[in-house]
Amino acid sequence: MFLSLLAITQPLAILVTSKLGNWLAPAYKGVLSDWPWWAMVGVLILADDLTQYWWHRLSHTPLLWPLHRAHHSAQYMSIRVTFRNNFFYYLMMPGLWFAGCLLYLGVGGYVYALYVVCKLAVIIGAHCAWRWDEPLYRIPSLRPVMWVLERTISTPATHWAHHAITNADGVGHYKGNFSNLLFIWDLIFGSAHITRRYPERVGLIDDKLFGAERWYHQMFFPLFQSSREHTALKFGGTVYVDPAEESAKPR
Repeated sequence: MFLSLLAITQPLAILVTSKLGNWLAPAYKGVLSDWPWWAMVGVLILADDLTQYWWHRLSHTPLLWPLHRAHHSAQYMSIRVTFRNNFFYYLMMPGLWFAGCLLYLGVGGYVYALYVVCKLAVIIGAHCAWRWDEPLYRIPSLRPVMWVLERTISTPATHWAHHAITNADGVGHYKGNFSNLLFIWDLIFGSAHITRRYPERVGLIDDKLFGAERWYHQMFFPLFQSSREHTALKFGGTVYVDPAEESAKPR
């Protein structure tokens, strides 16, 4: 999926938005080219990172969950999980198309490339198996720094919680911590959960109970659909809800 994103999805978004721009709004080509770099980064954060927060959040609803489920089906945390998503999840991601529009409008290619590199560093760091923030929490002099850092960008502690197999332990928070680059979106929109702890297990409870879905069902739904019991990867399928967690909800 990483290769398809680089070779197909992102180039397609840039090409199509450029063609549409030349056709529908030729007078606006390069209109932002005189902006300072920090203004370009600011508009990229809003058009890419903020929209990705909402795309990610909407992908945890029944309608879009089949396109994002593959990302959570891994029973481990690693940089290999970073781009583990359905093909159409990326093809429909608003931020990629907005970024294409901004490049047409004159946002510098180097500015966009550096923004992407910084964002990837944070996202990869949040998914990686090395919990780099864990030892930093234990250093008393760094507590103020870590307090700010964990509320500014995604870290292993906050993002591992998002991948937890359960919320029952008070650490897992798979219905929150949706941010990619800036964690402040979770703070602003009320979906943040900060514990400085890590879930014991990650993955999906339905995979544990009914067996893992086929990789091609996960990556290319709805072109390929699952026949597994309790699956979201078929037309008319439903998201599996753990009865233990459902019964534990306050009435």
